[in-house]
Amino acid sequence: MHIMVISIISAVVLCTALLLLYFTLNKKTCDNNKMSPFECGFEPFNVTRRPFSVRYFILIVLFLIFDVETVLLLPLIRFMILGDNLHWASIFFVFLLILLVGLLFEWRNNMLDWMNYFK
Repeated sequence: MHIMVISIISAVVLCTALLLLYFTLNKKTCDNNKMSPFECGFEPFNVTRRPFSVRYFILIVLFLIFDVETVLLLPLIRFMILGDNLHWASIFFVFLLILLVGLLFEWRNNMLDWMNYFK
């Protein structure tokens, strides 16, 4: 427990120090000429950035979350077979309960409405 607290504190201190170092050494200037796209000296003919679908991004993030949670469930099954079944079974079912609550929340807020994502 003591090592964990020291590790967390050192991680926070290291991240803060690196952020402070970045902000003090950063000499980035915001010039309109530097921020504009370069097309052989000509002004761009059209907008270089394509429209971005936020609903599609949410769909992809939801897929990644459920995919990672599924990958995390697979080792738990092996630990249930090899170790203390009651302990690992309780962890497994709590994890599944959290996953189910998240799925119901997304379903209730119509985040899983597939047809409206691609219109």
